[in-house]
Parts: sequence; C-alpha cells; structure tokens
Amino acid sequence: MSKSISKSDEHGDGTPRPSKKTKMAGELTLGATHAQILEQRKSLKKQIHSLPQDQKSKVLSHFHGSYRTDLSKQRLKNLREDDKHQDTSNMSDIQRHTLDKRKRRTNPALQRQMSRRETKRLQNAIMAADAEEILHTHTSGLVEVENDMERTIQLTQQQLKNEHLQESVARNIFDLELKQYGPYKLRYDRSGRYSLLAGGAGHVSIIDQHSLALTSEFFVNETVRDACFLHNGSMMAVAQEKNVFVYDDKGVEIHRMDGHRRVMGMEFLPYHWLLATIGHSGQLQYQDTSTGALVSQHRTKMGPCGAIRQNPFNSVVHLGHTNGTVTLWSPSSSEYLVKLLCHKGSPVTSLAIDRSGRYMVTGGGDSKVKVWDLRMYKEVHSYNTYGGAPTCVDISQTGILGIGHGCHTTFWRPEALRVKMKEPYMKHQLSGKGAESLRFRPFEDVCGIGHTMGISSIVIPGSGEPNLDSMEHFTNPYMDTKQRREAEVRSLLEKLSPDMIALDPDVIGTVEESNLIQRRQRMRHMAEEADARKAEEAEAAKNKKEKKRMRGRSKIAKKLARKHKNIIDDNMLKLKELREKEKAEKEAQRVGEGGDGDSDADETPSALKRFF
Repeated sequence: MSKSISKSDEHGDGTPRPSKKTKMAGELTLGATHAQILEQRKSLKKQIHSLPQDQKSKVLSHFHGSYRTDLSKQRLKNLREDDKHQDTSNMSDIQRHTLDKRKRRTNPALQRQMSRRETKRLQNAIMAADAEEILHTHTSGLVEVENDMERTIQLTQQQLKNEHLQESVARNIFDLELKQYGPYKLRYDRSGRYSLLAGGAGHVSIIDQHSLALTSEFFVNETVRDACFLHNGSMMAVAQEKNVFVYDDKGVEIHRMDGHRRVMGMEFLPYHWLLATIGHSGQLQYQDTSTGALVSQHRTKMGPCGAIRQNPFNSVVHLGHTNGTVTLWSPSSSEYLVKLLCHKGSPVTSLAIDRSGRYMVTGGGDSKVKVWDLRMYKEVHSYNTYGGAPTCVDISQTGILGIGHGCHTTFWRPEALRVKMKEPYMKHQLSGKGAESLRFRPFEDVCGIGHTMGISSIVIPGSGEPNLDSMEHFTNPYMDTKQRREAEVRSLLEKLSPDMIALDPDVIGTVEESNLIQRRQRMRHMAEEADARKAEEAEAAKNKKEKKRMRGRSKIAKKLARKHKNIIDDNMLKLKELREKEKAEKEAQRVGEGGDGDSDADETPSALKRFF
C-alpha cells in the first residue's frame, strides 16, 4: 500500500522533504563520533562566549551548578598533588613500574565519555538559561518617583487604594477592629494563603486571604502569648497560659505539649519538622511534630526570652535576650554556637534575618535598629526610631525591612541592609495603636500588622517574591486536598535530620579534601597545640601557691587560747597539778593490773600486743 505525500512535504522536484523533529538536550550527542562531539563542544563554547555578559553569567551558573568553581579547582589541584606525592614505600619494583606506566598511558574511552558528558552539560545549560528567560516573566518593582520633588515616603495607603492600585490588589488594604481581645499577633503560612490571628485575651482565628473569609474561629479562655502555623495551614500551635496546644484548621485540639510551659515565642523549622519554643524559664526546646518526640532542650541561663527567629538559610535559631545579647543555637549543641552583644545595657526586643542568611536586624530597648553581617558577626550600621522602641522587625522576600515602633511602622529599601539610607521607603501611621507584630505575606506585596486594637493589612509595592518555586513543599496557594496529602508525604520522606543544622550548611554532603600533606600538617599543628596547652597547665600548676588550710585555727577562740598559752596564774598551776596527779594514778593502775600477764604479753606476737 503506497503512502500519499502532500505537496507541503515535497521539494520542488517532487522528492520527499525530510521531517523536522526538535531534538532535546542530549540527543545531539547520540550516535555521534568523538570528532563530532569535540566539534559540537567547541561550537557551544564559542556560542556561550559570544553572549552578553548577563546571559553568559546565567549560562555559566547553570553549567557549574551550585558548587563554586574555586572549590572544585582547589580540590582537583589537591588530588593531583596527592598523586604526585603518593606513598609507594610499601610497593615492590614491579608495582611501581606498573603504576608509572598507568599514569603515562591515557584512557581513550574515559576521555570520550567525559567529552560527551561535558557537551551534554553545555547544551542543558543553554536550554535552562533560555527557559529561565521565558518562565520568569515578572519582576518585583518598587515605587519610583518621576522627579526630585516627589518622595515615596509621602505616599499613603489611601492614595494607593484610590489612585494607583487595581481592585484585586487594593482589597488587601483593610483594618479589623478587635478592641476587647488585643493585643494581636499575626502569622502567615508558607504559601501566603492563610493568616493566623492570635489575640492576647484568648481569641484565635484563621482567615483565607484570597476570599477574605473566616475559615475558623475559637476562644481558649486564657492568655495567648504566641501562635504559628506548622507544616501547612491545616495545623497550628498556640502558646497559652501554661502549655502549648496543637489545633487543626477547624479549632479541634489535637495535642497538648506538657513539657513546654509558659512559652513566649515559637518558630517552626519546615525542612526538619521541628517546633522551637522559648519562654519564661529561658529553656530552648525542639519538638519533632512528625513523631511527637522531644529532640533536645537547652538551658540558655539568660533568663526569660521572647525574641526568637530562625535563619532561613541554615535553620539556626536566633534568640534575643534581656541583657542585650543574641545567641545562635542548633539542636545538636548543648551550648550556643555564637554570642553577640548587640545592644549594650538594653534588652533585645525583636530580630529578623534576611532570606540569604547574610544580614541580621535587631531592635533594642535603646530605640535603635542595628544591621549585622552574619558572615563576619560585625555591625554594619544602625537606624534610630522615634515614638518608642522597636517592638517588631521583619524582612520581606525581596529584602524590604519593616520596623514597628510605637504607633508607627517604617519600611526601608533592600539597599538599606548593605548601606545606610537617608530616608525610609514608605511609612504607615497606626493612630494610637501600638504595634505588636509585623509580618510580610509571602509571594504578595502585602504586610500584616498586629496591634493593640486588632489587625491592619497594608500594601508595600515590591515586597513579595513574584516567582513561585513549585518544587518547594506547601508553597502553592492553590493546591487541593490531594496535592496537600502528596506534599506531606514527600516532605516527610525528605525530612532532614536535626543533626544537619549547622552554621555552614554547604559543608554537609561535600567530600573532604584528600590532600595528604595538608592533612598531616593539620594533625601536626593540633598535636603541637595540645602539647603546648599541657605544658602551660603544668607550668601554671607548678607556680600556683598551695592554699594554706587553717582547719579552724583562725577562729576567735583559738586565737585567744594561743595568746593566753604562756600566761601562768593560779588556775594554770591547779590544772597542771591535777594533770600530773591523774597521770600518776593511771600509771599505778596499769602496773598493778599487768603483774601476772607480763609473761603472756611477752610471748604474744607484736601485732597482738596492743590488745594487752
């Protein structure tokens, strides 16, 4: 049966036109010879070097991956150095000759395989950069002024709502008056879909931010100090008067944590499924919410603490204490990892860490907000607040700094973390309502403020991340019940161990350098330091003066007795006579009793003479 060919599939002379098929990455190297692969790699490298600088950097970042090129080059250099200085003392002459012969001889099959893989990586890097340009169609934008006479700080929420914002965005500007249950704490879940309201008088509620509908509401009839979502919006932990309780999204009590008493602050670590709590006792506790087991508990020995935040980069918990210090903790260490004196003479009231984990912002009772570089643990600069000390601080996904102080909230541009800015980006007045909590909504240009009279929601342009990472668990605000269950299972399977929390998370999963020379030098230095330490301790023990133990000789009665020891009076003479008389009577009694038993005493062994 002959196959019909349409005119569109024919050349001008009637011959069939070859079908065009789009080749995916890796198919270009399929079935090609080694010479063709080398030619393709050469052309791909020329194509990459001809790109503009920004596109070239994107392609190279995809090509090299998450590992830094300088570390890879250093490790390769160390491996080659080890091969040069390999220990062959235990080898025979034949083994050494065979090893030298293998070093000089190249492996053509391995070279072809490496060339083929490098060509595939170059193709994948170019395609990934093109896909990034297509998928990232939105960028976060801040408010920009048209001339030098205008300032963004003069822009109010009413002007934004009436003149500049669309209706779908302007509906996020609202106020909830809840006077009898304040002050309020506000939290968002990881997707930004739900918000959790916790009133100090016992009012707890969940609001759907898409429809602005009340999902659940209940009263616990006791003081609520803090509340936070757990792995998603279906479960939450509430720190009440005595214990921490876990509720579902309908307000049904699931569990009571008896070990967490009088908690003042909580943080949930999503990648480890850990709930970190701190309270009046100053005891930091880590509770595994997937198994219900208590992972670890540490005594900070610094009194009550209410300022707690986690570093999104490495999941290290930061605590702000009343003595002005900030300590960094991990579950695997019984002592703090780092201790910083941030506000001398005043307590740390609030703190926040940016998304990259490089900068930390602390607010103190001295009405100062300080920015710290966590790579060097040094202060970068500081800002002064008016109207009261900063009670709440937060950093958005794009780096905008929000500060709540008294009845005012101030917002600074992302550049304010690196350099000191002259004036804020935006501000908002609360009109006699003291700010208690301030949180940015994920993936939206919205900021929620909890104060003494309820909740206020405002719009801060450019504060939300415009691109959603669908590979992150529980960040999809539109997922249904089935997707949520699948995300829970995947998240539990990928749960990290608490022992993996460290200051430098890039160290985990890497291979230690196999530089034999450096390893021996490091061990030699460690041994020398240990010997020097022992010598110093021995020298200090030798020069240390032994304490003169008096054993009661310095008492007043003993001192008076020593003073009157050489004084002879009538009483002293009488005492001496009595003592001599007693001695004479005891000697006569001993001689009289031992008259018949002297022979037995002489015959007995010397060890038993004390019994006669």
